[in-house]
Amino acid sequence: MSEARRVAVLGATGSIGGSTLNVISRHPERFGAAVLTAGRRAAALDRLAMRWNPDYVVLSEVPESTAGQGWQGDWRYGTEAIALAAADPTIPIVMNALVGFAGLESTLAALAAGKQLALANKESLVVGGELVLAAAARGGGDLIPVDSEHSAILQCLGGRHTSDVHRVILTASGGPFREWPASRFSTIRPEDALAHPTWSMGDKITVDSATLANKALEVIEAHLLFGLEFDRIDVVVHPASIVHSLVEFNDGSTVSQLGHPTMEVPIQYALSAPEHLPNEFRSFDPVDAGPLEFERLRREDFPMFELGVEAGRSGGTAPGVYNAANEVAVRAFLEERLDFPGIPALVERVLSSMPAAPVESLEHLVEIDAEARSRAHDRVGTPLATRGDSTP
Repeated sequence: MSEARRVAVLGATGSIGGSTLNVISRHPERFGAAVLTAGRRAAALDRLAMRWNPDYVVLSEVPESTAGQGWQGDWRYGTEAIALAAADPTIPIVMNALVGFAGLESTLAALAAGKQLALANKESLVVGGELVLAAAARGGGDLIPVDSEHSAILQCLGGRHTSDVHRVILTASGGPFREWPASRFSTIRPEDALAHPTWSMGDKITVDSATLANKALEVIEAHLLFGLEFDRIDVVVHPASIVHSLVEFNDGSTVSQLGHPTMEVPIQYALSAPEHLPNEFRSFDPVDAGPLEFERLRREDFPMFELGVEAGRSGGTAPGVYNAANEVAVRAFLEERLDFPGIPALVERVLSSMPAAPVESLEHLVEIDAEARSRAHDRVGTPLATRGDSTP
């Protein structure tokens, strides 16, 4: 039996990080948790380190105190240390489960170093775009998506070239407000948005699912991952979240990937691809699953979707501006400084104020991200943003 492959889990204390460790624990002969990283959750990372005893752990910030710290191993600090962990030459697999733009540097580092990158941090691909693809080509790294929709597409393709594909169809659960009239959106509270009907995720991605910003990011991700024009990427609402994506080939035949909603299936595939390892997850019973229903996307009621797709079509810096403004807007919404309709209003205003430009470098993207965040922060709390008016 070959030696277990060492995995760096970036964002180990989050939802995807926890699910990744669950998968690793089920296959100790195949995988080992060699490095664990977290943002500010020192106590949670300490508990994981006690359980897994990795080579070292990394916190993005130095804690004010190490009192009560139980694990006496190698602690490292800083965002640069996380990127260095992603490029560690002793680690062949990197799970990037960081949240938002903060994951971009680690994505680039892992791919440039030739890693197998299990990418849950879709924002880094969406924002980094050609920089990420160039890093993969330069370093020879493998980029394997963790999103259930893109994992499904990858499996449906089965190694076939996308020239054989007429279109792909991503499914969306519709989020918690699928049946709400838009007239009620101003009454939405954070706890309403966080009550996702089928998936258990972190706060930011759950709100993104509620606004459909997450689905816009996934459309851009599919465009970049599979080299498909935007006109060949469709989205339908599928409330049961059983069918994760469909691929329609040029001859009209359509292939789909189905399974009960759990992130551990695409996570396991991202670690083991192209193998399908045995698992202990719930077996799929088509009779038990019941009717598979699909609906049109309510694009007019969820403007974050069209804003994101148009940013993807514009390319260059536009996806980065969209992502940065959205991260600020979601945080303001969760802190009840912005109402739900104010999220797309704020994002549209920032996009309108920063026309798309070619991406020059990582440093350029960092500057664009900072500028977009600054403009978004300046607009949070203004009458236009809080009442959902998108006037620039």
